[in-house]
Amino acid sequence: MKTTLFALALLGLQLLGSPQVTAAEEEHVALIKSVSGSVKVLRQTASLDAQAGTTLQVADRLQAGPDATAAIVFLDGTLLTLGNGADVQLRDYLFEPKSSRYGFSLYLTKGSAIYSSGKIGKVAPDTVKIETPTATIGVRGTRFLVQAQ
Repeated sequence: MKTTLFALALLGLQLLGSPQVTAAEEEHVALIKSVSGSVKVLRQTASLDAQAGTTLQVADRLQAGPDATAAIVFLDGTLLTLGNGADVQLRDYLFEPKSSRYGFSLYLTKGSAIYSSGKIGKVAPDTVKIETPTATIGVRGTRFLVQAQ
């Protein structure tokens, strides 16, 4: 009995000391697949240099420099390609196919982006919304270019 309790206590201490996955790592909704030029990820009060493998979260803002592009893949397979000078914020993302809950919302302040539908755009296109300062786009197709001045 004492040996079992000692082993459990030792295991508990080991688990407390082991590295944990942070909430930020668990909540990623997309992955940057490629970057050309200078692209920044603005997350709360931090500014990160985007690179292949950078994960993105809801509320992240991406700013592409004047000669920069980035390809982003979301968990449902949606592909978003940012053009030079693009400034976009990931407003909402929900992909829970087991409970049929979906949502995708971006705000493109300026620049251009190419959107290519993943599963959300195919099974629940009415939940996909891309906004610019002068227009809101509801997705009915699978691929389009959007620009904001």
